Amino acid sequence: MADLDRVLVLAGGMSPEHEVSVRSGRRVAESLRRLDVEVQIADVDATLLARLADDPPQVVFPVLHGASGEDGAIREILELSGVPYVGAVPSACRVAFAKPTAKALVARNGVAVPRGVTLPKAAFHDLGAPALLERIGAALGFPLFIKPDQGGSAFGATAVDSAEELSAALVGCFAYGDAALIEERVMGTEITVGVLDLGDGPFALPPVEIVPDGGVYDYAARYTAGRTEFFSPARLPADVVEAATSAALTAHRVLGLRDFSRADLIVDGRGEVRFLEVQVAPGMTETSTFPLGVDAAELDFAVVCRELAHQALLRG
Repeated sequence: MADLDRVLVLAGGMSPEHEVSVRSGRRVAESLRRLDVEVQIADVDATLLARLADDPPQVVFPVLHGASGEDGAIREILELSGVPYVGAVPSACRVAFAKPTAKALVARNGVAVPRGVTLPKAAFHDLGAPALLERIGAALGFPLFIKPDQGGSAFGATAVDSAEELSAALVGCFAYGDAALIEERVMGTEITVGVLDLGDGPFALPPVEIVPDGGVYDYAARYTAGRTEFFSPARLPADVVEAATSAALTAHRVLGLRDFSRADLIVDGRGEVRFLEVQVAPGMTETSTFPLGVDAAELDFAVVCRELAHQALLRG
């Protein structure tokens, strides 16, 4: 078996999630170094192609969030460069990154999802915003949750309790994308379930329960220590845990993901699990839920990172 000696961690990028990616990349790099793996960290810039050509690493570990990091673009570059990498292939990334598409595919495979619609910014201009907003409210009711159809870290995402708040929420959403996913806001217990494949097939990590101090898991609640309380494993009945892990595994499988992923879910008052979205490059910071799930499974995060990189090396 080939020995893993040199890994390039890609972190940063040009998306609004740059700082989160930097923190995630730093943690992955430090974890690998703890196991005596030589690690370099690089951002995605004009020097990347030359670096890959002149001094190719054994493996690239992309820890890039948001556009280019999770939409498949960087994976395409790595494919063109012939460098093995950790994570999903470009085509799977593109499908998973488009939240409405991923939601539809997962729903088609038997997982419950919130009711909702996806509308481009142009629709509000062309059809008249007041009439369209009224139609949305009448069809979906309130409360609602609005987020860009692509992207992560809750950028542009807003909980909406009334018709009066809808217009401002959409303006905020369109600052981060050209289309809005408008969904009924399911009230309940918010959880994430990581999926990991270390070579013997994907398995679900224990669900992590999220309890933000302000009631909404926004950017500050995600990445500010002390703003959110996490329970890992989640405080859920065994049958709900089974349904949640099944939903995460279904999403990983039907979207064609590889190595690892994280499904965001919510459990309503009746105990029904609803799928919200999936991340192909989940956060790896100290307050990120994927590493919490790894810890809850009694796995060593550093060893998991090394095994994922080694798998990529063996794939060539």
